[in-house]
Amino acid sequence: MDVPRLEKLLGIEIYATSSAGIGGTIRRYTEDFIVEEMLIDGSKAEINQAKETLKTRALGSSDHRNKYLLCVLVKRNWDTLSAVKAVADQLNIDPRRIQIGGMKDAKAVTAQHITVEGASPEEVKKVNIKDLELRAVGYFRDSLSSYFLFGNSFRIIIRAVNYRESVIEKRVECTRENIKSIGGIPNFFGHQRFGTARPITHLVGKALVKDDLERSVMLFLAKASVSEHPDSRQARRELQDTQDFKLAFKNFPKQLRYERMILRLLAGKPDDYAGAFRRLPLKLQMLFIQAYQSYLFNKFLSSRIRRGLGLNKAEVGDYVVSIERNGLPMPTMYKTATADTVMEFNRAIEAGRMRLALPLIGFRQRFSHGIQGEIERQILEAEDVSSSEFRIRMLPEISSKGELRAAVTPINNFSIDDVAHDSDCSARNFVKVRFVLQRGSYATIVLRELMKPRNILEAGY
Repeated sequence: MDVPRLEKLLGIEIYATSSAGIGGTIRRYTEDFIVEEMLIDGSKAEINQAKETLKTRALGSSDHRNKYLLCVLVKRNWDTLSAVKAVADQLNIDPRRIQIGGMKDAKAVTAQHITVEGASPEEVKKVNIKDLELRAVGYFRDSLSSYFLFGNSFRIIIRAVNYRESVIEKRVECTRENIKSIGGIPNFFGHQRFGTARPITHLVGKALVKDDLERSVMLFLAKASVSEHPDSRQARRELQDTQDFKLAFKNFPKQLRYERMILRLLAGKPDDYAGAFRRLPLKLQMLFIQAYQSYLFNKFLSSRIRRGLGLNKAEVGDYVVSIERNGLPMPTMYKTATADTVMEFNRAIEAGRMRLALPLIGFRQRFSHGIQGEIERQILEAEDVSSSEFRIRMLPEISSKGELRAAVTPINNFSIDDVAHDSDCSARNFVKVRFVLQRGSYATIVLRELMKPRNILEAGY
């Protein structure tokens, strides 16, 4: 089954399931894509939540004088970093005092936890920003990080499905059985990791890894996409042609806030690419490196599937990671399968105590061994990249040592909530699905296996 060209550019080169898709589109309306974050103590950040007494969370300290205020941030059509910046501006604090557990979809309605260092519930109540809601829910012993995040609960509507209810249910069930047989959904990094209208984050990341700061900045600023807004596309093309940063700062649309932050510095210091890049929030700077690591991981995983190597079975030389009681993989608790241990590890994988893992390449993360290691070396040779280059000489603060990532992830609590006539699309149906994914896994990867879209952009990805 052929994969859309855009997905191949992101390293997602193959489907793991052989079932027929149901087609359709997602995100026709913002409310069609609902995301609610879950912490490892079982608490959920809910879109609509009844008022509750401010309390110490199970993961927090028993001391209510704790300086970290735990809040739920509900956003509609906001990217996470911009939402955090807007909240920080209203609270008149440095954005670094606000910490998140994970990034959330921009074109969606999402609820997530954040901690605000040193803020009071009374200050939080005064935050008033369009399409953002912030409510204090408790106290926390630390600033929030991904360590405390279990995963996300999704409620998604797939519209414009051109099949009868019985066909839809049959195809979805067939896909679920396929996924079950391979031990879960392939743990590809999803489309939003790279951008779909303008998928350049991994390209910027590769330029940084290759120590080419000028190229990384120019890719970020001037690489245009036919899928973005015409005004943005025109501004980027003019900059590419003129290399005039002063003119670009004048012409770039106001909504391109991060680009304008860079252009403001380059207009006065046209050769200071390191300084310009540092104008971006550190989390965003790091996202570029992470996006390139994600692209390479996707290539590793695609090649493994294409070669017919199992995702729920280790081969000699593969990494395997242990699984916590709550079901989350532990990347730092790993072993390498040998001829003597591979059968034992495969029994543990079957029992749910271990999971196959592939490397996110960094300056300390070694390749797999065996067949999988050969795959990884071939891909990096084709990319003309070495693992040592992830120690970024000009921007050492965004260097990445790498780690391991599970090759598959379970889909929990999957259900079809409704299949009915879609009044927006004549003679077509909509499908409401819900499921839970562990942290770091992407709903769009589940949806692509269900839908098998021919055109990613038209399908709403």
